[in-house]
Amino acid sequence: MSKTSVISTDIIDQYQKDGYVTIPNVIDPNLVEEAGQHIDWLQKKHPDLRSENFHHRLVAEDPFWVRLISDDRLLDIAEAFIGPNIALFASHYISKPPVDGRPVLWHQDGSYWPLQPMEVVTLWLAVDDSTTENGCMRVIPQTQSTQLHEMKARPETPSVLGSGMSEELVDTKSAVDVTVKAGGVSVHHPNLIHGSNPNTSSKRRAGLTIRYIPTSTKIISENTWPCAFLLRGNEVPGINTYLPNPKYIKGSHMPFSGCENWI
Repeated sequence: MSKTSVISTDIIDQYQKDGYVTIPNVIDPNLVEEAGQHIDWLQKKHPDLRSENFHHRLVAEDPFWVRLISDDRLLDIAEAFIGPNIALFASHYISKPPVDGRPVLWHQDGSYWPLQPMEVVTLWLAVDDSTTENGCMRVIPQTQSTQLHEMKARPETPSVLGSGMSEELVDTKSAVDVTVKAGGVSVHHPNLIHGSNPNTSSKRRAGLTIRYIPTSTKIISENTWPCAFLLRGNEVPGINTYLPNPKYIKGSHMPFSGCENWI
């Protein structure tokens, strides 16, 4: 799938208008299946974590994860929004199990992130079909021009993030369900107000968030950021320190197609 066939003027225009857009059939079924197996493998490796919380601190030592987020089909989409010099800021599987999958409260991504400037694009890769029934992402269209608000702890509601926006800031009547079939991608702006309902259905709802930044965006951190990878193009000297790609070790990592190239 070439960049020109994926990214059209209509897609860019819709993103600029609404703050989000969906693109179907980005990743092939075999790689989607491997991503699903990866979630199962992570659950066995980290039985203490809920499957909604396989987060960015797990990426650096996981060659399949880095292989997935550096897939050219995903980078081609990111490049259309942030340019040719691309780095990873963060990535997070949110895999809502059947019946008791937790919600994501209304929030703006950029409110959580130590980025300067706030030039970043999120690709949300559907590992399973994401539907209204199993807790797909919901957005408030055209809120990408809204200023970033402080996110507040919400311990009274078990949720993926544990925090969210004040309810009076969210026009829930305008909410739109963003349904995406497995292998498709949704793209959204860091200021867009969004969230998702719990998964009370009988089917898992798994997706992978990938936060791509141009290499001109600085990650504000006292230490080396735990999942900063240069994925395409050139770094800007003095901005970020990037990690080397992890090496595949048989028995320590999930086997995957092409893992022999990661030794």
